[in-house]
Amino acid sequence: MKTLYEATTTATGGRAGHVKSENGPVDFNLSVPKSMGGDGGDGANPEQLFGAAYAACFGGAIQAVAKSEKIDIDSNELSVTAIIGFCKDDDGFYLKATLDCYIPGVDIKTGEDLVEKAHEACPFSKATRDNITVKLNLLLDE
Repeated sequence: MKTLYEATTTATGGRAGHVKSENGPVDFNLSVPKSMGGDGGDGANPEQLFGAAYAACFGGAIQAVAKSEKIDIDSNELSVTAIIGFCKDDDGFYLKATLDCYIPGVDIKTGEDLVEKAHEACPFSKATRDNITVKLNLLLDE
């Protein structure tokens, strides 16, 4: 295995603390949502951070699959929205994810194929596979 890149980010103070990356672009406070017993402050939360990372990585996977299959997509208009749920059941806390994928200019079959193949290729999907429920949606032009 060859490591192509490593990112170092430190969180202090838990969910109501602060996160900072080693080289500086990530540097902000965290807040606990009111629905989870927090103050609902203006800081980010781990679910938002995970959602941002998963959505960006999944979008990159769609682009990579499209390129490898010589499917022309508009990368500037491609979007992935990640909805990350922080859930609780009798066994404790867990996450769930929904990825709403918008790939303009492709038909349903091509879009579904790209999304499924991206789910196989995306490192975040690989990391979560068999650990959390991930629902994939293809959004279409109206």
